[in-house]
Amino acid sequence: MKLYSINTGYFKLDGGAMFGVVPKSIWNKLNPADENNLCNWALRSLLIQTNDRLILVDTGMGNKQDAKFFGHYYLNGNDSLDGSLAAHGFSRKDITDVFHTHLHFDHCGGTIEKAGDQLVPAFPNARFWSNPQHWNWAIQPNDREKASFLKENILPIQESGRLHMVDLPAAPFDSNGLLGSVPFADGISIRFVNGHTGEMMLPQISYKGKTIVYMADLLPSTAHIPLPYIMGYDMFPLTTLKEKKSFLQEAADKKYILFFEHDPVNECCTVHETEKGIRVKDTFKLNSI
Repeated sequence: MKLYSINTGYFKLDGGAMFGVVPKSIWNKLNPADENNLCNWALRSLLIQTNDRLILVDTGMGNKQDAKFFGHYYLNGNDSLDGSLAAHGFSRKDITDVFHTHLHFDHCGGTIEKAGDQLVPAFPNARFWSNPQHWNWAIQPNDREKASFLKENILPIQESGRLHMVDLPAAPFDSNGLLGSVPFADGISIRFVNGHTGEMMLPQISYKGKTIVYMADLLPSTAHIPLPYIMGYDMFPLTTLKEKKSFLQEAADKKYILFFEHDPVNECCTVHETEKGIRVKDTFKLNSI
């Protein structure tokens, strides 16, 4: 197995929304805001190469939305999905599986592209993965979350005939009352969390004798490791709090490597116990493992 960090660009979100109840006087030191109170965040996917599969975890925002949309989110930087794949010797045609942690626009927008007046899969040879519970949550969104679930990103996946589903565990809850995990491929299992959105999936990968977890929006960045740092976007913040507390203790005890989708600086980190709780131990690039 080989792992590759795939940078698809950066975008901006309101700092207050990203840090929830934490005051700006504190979070602004971690990711300084611009004059519009916006902070820059990465759109970082993960490419997993196995013996017979090339699995892309999340696809960024894509570029099919109109100028008004990008006027809200300020897609920026020189990185792109195609450029990052090419840097490792791959193209979109090589992808066998596109795995969606969840279907918010900044995680699946690159899955579908425009071809003339048509919306078509951007990965012509890939299967697309979600899970039944999250899929239903996304296509029938609540009023608070519907701005993140865009039909043009989601429905063409099903229309392609290549949508596949990951089932939740038969006995879904672990000893801490959190959703458990299921196998996905050799060396890859899927964890489920519910605080950010319904049944979000986190790939957990055995790699070079270590365990790497793709954090998606459970922990968008290293700045979100302290327990109170929970996004205003989360549907169920107290569930996020419970999930973070349990996961971070496990990650510290078992020396997991955390891979961040949105951290603008850090790709990976380890965590450890401190007097203030669990905090970052070391930060590093994926390719240094």
